[in-house]
Amino acid sequence: MSNFQNHGLDRDLNTVVMDYLISEGYPSAAQKFASEANIHPTSGVNSIQERIEVREAIHSGDIQNAIERINELNPLLLERDHSLHFALLRCQLVEMIRKCPLHSDDPKPAINFAEKELAPRAPTNPQFLHELECTMTLLIYEHDKLPSDLATMLEPAFRKDLAQRVNEALLKEQGERTKAKLFDLVRLRAWSEHKAREAKKDIPEHLSLGLERMLTGRGKEPMHSNGEGEAMVA
Repeated sequence: MSNFQNHGLDRDLNTVVMDYLISEGYPSAAQKFASEANIHPTSGVNSIQERIEVREAIHSGDIQNAIERINELNPLLLERDHSLHFALLRCQLVEMIRKCPLHSDDPKPAINFAEKELAPRAPTNPQFLHELECTMTLLIYEHDKLPSDLATMLEPAFRKDLAQRVNEALLKEQGERTKAKLFDLVRLRAWSEHKAREAKKDIPEHLSLGLERMLTGRGKEPMHSNGEGEAMVA
């Protein structure tokens, strides 16, 4: 392969990695990578920290704070995306119910919130009504005796899935990809490898994507944290 082709491949891989850092929320890593790879990041880099703060608020159960931050970033987003707005309000209701176990604290604040914020929206969509009914059912069970289909609302994954939806919505509003190109590349590579092995092609037992050097700061220390306490994995 010529030097020109190598340069083109490096440039394309740099773009893929930068897209990943922006989409998944690694602000310091994105700035450092842009500097070392001598590329100009898109405007999305400036919003990474703001999106991380929204994500952290949702992960911690502070949904009101998350809603306020979303409205500061994009005042029209929740007005237009009724499903996302309802999901946030529903999660806020779940957090209120979490704090008032059966036979303990007064459930009235949660009930009042549901009547004021969610009940008027529920009739506009059958799914909203179903989700509100399921959420209110949390009030009649001890939290450690919930049926499995209800217990999922009190698990960390419930918050995490919502945070991912919000992140994708904010990216879309900013004109950015909602899914990093790197994930498409990984899926395509996995499919190609599977087909090659099916055809009995002579390929190594383990194949690398070749991104390790880039995702670890071009051979230097790993770049960490996207607001979830997780390091990047090549």
